[in-house]
Amino acid sequence: MSEFDYDLFVIGAGSGGVRAARTAAATGARVAVAEDRYLGGTCVNVGCVPKKLYSYAAHFHDAFEDSAGFGWNLPEAPRFDWATLRDNKIAEIQRLNGIYGRLLDGADVRLYNARAHVIDAHHIDVAGETVSADKILVATGGWPWVPDFPGNEHVVDSNQVFDLDTFPERFLVLGGGYIAVEFASIFNGLGSSTHLIYRGELFLRGFDREVREFTRDEMAKKGVQLHFETNIECIERAQSGLQVTLTNGEVIEVDAVLAATGRKPHLQSLGLDQLDIVLNDDGTLKVNEAYETSVPSILALGDVTGGPELTPVALEEAMHMVQHHFTDDPPRNLDYHNIATAVFCHPNIGTVGLSEEEAREVYGNIRVYSADFRPMKHTLSGSDERCLMKLIVDDASDRVIGAHMVGEEAGEVIQGIAIAVRAGLTKADFDVTVGIHPTGAEEFVTMRSVTRR
Repeated sequence: MSEFDYDLFVIGAGSGGVRAARTAAATGARVAVAEDRYLGGTCVNVGCVPKKLYSYAAHFHDAFEDSAGFGWNLPEAPRFDWATLRDNKIAEIQRLNGIYGRLLDGADVRLYNARAHVIDAHHIDVAGETVSADKILVATGGWPWVPDFPGNEHVVDSNQVFDLDTFPERFLVLGGGYIAVEFASIFNGLGSSTHLIYRGELFLRGFDREVREFTRDEMAKKGVQLHFETNIECIERAQSGLQVTLTNGEVIEVDAVLAATGRKPHLQSLGLDQLDIVLNDDGTLKVNEAYETSVPSILALGDVTGGPELTPVALEEAMHMVQHHFTDDPPRNLDYHNIATAVFCHPNIGTVGLSEEEAREVYGNIRVYSADFRPMKHTLSGSDERCLMKLIVDDASDRVIGAHMVGEEAGEVIQGIAIAVRAGLTKADFDVTVGIHPTGAEEFVTMRSVTRR
């Protein structure tokens, strides 16, 4: 008989926590999960899922305009109803919450609807009860961070923006990361007069420079008003909205301000600070290859550990963690190279592997192939939206080390390309692959001329 109530106690029922709980339970481990907010975590409730639904909604604006060139005549101007989108989103998330609950129940995982507090290396206080566990897993994800400036109480964060009472006809986004860029595109597409404020000279730092510049130009063409190298000095409530004063002296009046300025690990009130657990410089939990913190019985994965803040990464980490601690299989370490990602701005970005700048630093001699073109669809739609596709090749080995796209359904296209990049295929492999015609994606296998070296 084990000396502990549970073999694994998971704090946080997000994507990583639920996957870890179910996978560990499948090995025969006795598992419990504590969650004080909502099942499914950030992704399901205030992240990937509602964001993508809102992105779909925003794309209809362009679709209605594009349809005229294909012979469609709308009898009247389309009207957008915010409440319908918002409430349908709520219903879908409630459905997903129920699925997560049933998954845990079906795996025989006990769910505590409460915030857990770690007492020591093997004990947790949850819902007024003290329970023990051989391993404690922290998978509480991140929480939006809002900078300190006069009037910041008037902003909404990326958790709150989905459920605004009324639709903001004038909208301002503060930030330069993917969340900021996505919401600027979304509200612009839904019909808001949209501003994006970023303190740097160009948003999406860390992405390929050409991709960033191309995205900037395409977003501006769609009407997003971009303000770089400035910040919010203060916000005051005015009679007809919010008056936002920028550090460059400009004053903008809007109906809502979104602070998309990053997320920090959601570790408050967990009690970990009492255990002297070692942190990374950014305040995330420092872990080894087995997801162990400096207190070996306390594990952590997902956004709280400072790795890529991506749901599929947390899911993979969960499965690797279970393999390390609950199976006899030889442990494998997760390879964080060549993880594909997408940014659901308009147009979308899809990317995998190294940026051109990173490739020059790592490999030195590279070849860059790129195609910047007007998609076939827009020869009739009349839209001036363009598409960018780009391959980066190591000159010595001919291996494709980076692939990037800005254009419609870029994430869908890059998912397949990511397999090729991860498999180490060469440019010659791409060249002998027969394209699918007529598609935009065929450009990835028909680019023959070197754009630059």
